[in-house]
Amino acid sequence: MWLTQLNITVSLSRFRALFFLLIFVSSSVSARNEESLSSKDIASQIDSLFYSAENNFQNERFLISISQYKGVLKRGTIDSAVVYKKIALAFTKLNQPELACMYIEKYVKSSLDVGFVGHSYFNEISSSKSYQALSSKYLKKINFWALFCLYVGFIGVFMYTVLNLRKGPDKIANFLISTFLLIHSFFIIRISILIANYEYYLPHTLYLSASFSFLYGPLIYFYFKRVVAKHQFRLLDLLHLIPTVIFFIILFPIYSLPQEEKLRMILNNERPYLSVLVIFKIMSLVTYITLIAIMYVTSIKKNENLAKRERDWLRNIIILCAVYVVAYAVYAVHINQFIIRGFLFYLQIISMSLLALYISYTSYTRLLLFENVKAIKGKTKIKFHKYRKSNLTESLSAELKEKLLILLDDEKVYLQNDITLQKLADYLNTTRNNASQIINEHFDLNFFELINTYRIKEAKEILKNEKSKDLNLIEVAYEVGFNNKVTFNKSFKKYNHTTPSEYVKSLIT
Repeated sequence: MWLTQLNITVSLSRFRALFFLLIFVSSSVSARNEESLSSKDIASQIDSLFYSAENNFQNERFLISISQYKGVLKRGTIDSAVVYKKIALAFTKLNQPELACMYIEKYVKSSLDVGFVGHSYFNEISSSKSYQALSSKYLKKINFWALFCLYVGFIGVFMYTVLNLRKGPDKIANFLISTFLLIHSFFIIRISILIANYEYYLPHTLYLSASFSFLYGPLIYFYFKRVVAKHQFRLLDLLHLIPTVIFFIILFPIYSLPQEEKLRMILNNERPYLSVLVIFKIMSLVTYITLIAIMYVTSIKKNENLAKRERDWLRNIIILCAVYVVAYAVYAVHINQFIIRGFLFYLQIISMSLLALYISYTSYTRLLLFENVKAIKGKTKIKFHKYRKSNLTESLSAELKEKLLILLDDEKVYLQNDITLQKLADYLNTTRNNASQIINEHFDLNFFELINTYRIKEAKEILKNEKSKDLNLIEVAYEVGFNNKVTFNKSFKKYNHTTPSEYVKSLIT
């Protein structure tokens, strides 16, 4: 009997324990539902309080709504972006720009809505330093540096197209230097996008030109090898592309991200591999610039057939590349903060722009020098057809041109009234045909036209001289190398569209 009673007691105890456990679980679930419901109700009440405060301009209610918004934010039951937005608007109404800007930025980073910074709601705090700094950071802006970089970049892209469409003396060398210019120009355009804050609106530009930075060195290196040593490409040369391929593979996961993820990275200043990328880019540029400098010095010492114009061109590229690398390396000290302002940043822009503009202008003028076709009076004719079989090399042609300029500008051989093409050829230590070809190709004139051009220029200088006002025109003609007054008058009128007498009268009046 005693045992039966004990079993009943144990059964009742188990039943009670199970009963209380069910009640506890039920109450916990109910409490959670009530809490969730309470959070939604609280959010609704806060919104009502906020709109009431906004309509009645009551600061106390704004402060209460801010406090309650922060409480809901801690619970995490409402989208944080919505709460940040409400708090930012409340602080704006309370005329507290610093706090308002803090929550505006939090909202932007949570919602990815960069344009929210420019909302008309913030006109009340638009004159504050905090808001102006925030606007400068996120809103689109156009300034001198953004336009300058865009201008230089588009010149580079345009010149790449022109240089590859026109026929040059060496298509491979032309392709190498123009591709170097193209990649450099894309990098400058990318900087323009950064300065103008368009990166927030074009997030796919993130790291767009990064991996291709490792093509700078190989392109300029093989251009030098092509110009100096007439290098013929081999499969082994493709090894120079390994760094570009490696970094492209590393960055490919970033390239393949959706737009929203890239924008989130930009807003949070997350730029993976940036330090590594910058360090290796500097190492690559320093290595290749050293190689081309050694190649240049070696070619000069060997007295290889490089014309002065060609040597100056290569030397200036080395100097400008070196200046760019130094400016970029100095700026790289601050790259971890990704600073897009200040002296060092703009020094980098100036150095890379000078390099791009110099290559654009000089490449184009050098290309014109070697063009085989030109337009005259609306018609096209083959230039220098009679010199197609000439054995005069480009380097010797440029060298003879330099000598000719010295004879004309410094020694003034045109003042000799008995100067002839053969005599000029003797001065140049070359043949009569070579002398004629040099004059035709480099000055687009014949021998007599060239000599008379210099003589008339000299005559004008004499006539301008006050001491020569009483000088007879025939004496001037003889002094500059003419043998008679008739030839002098014809030549003078041809180049100045006026007679010598009329020219003298115009000087007096």
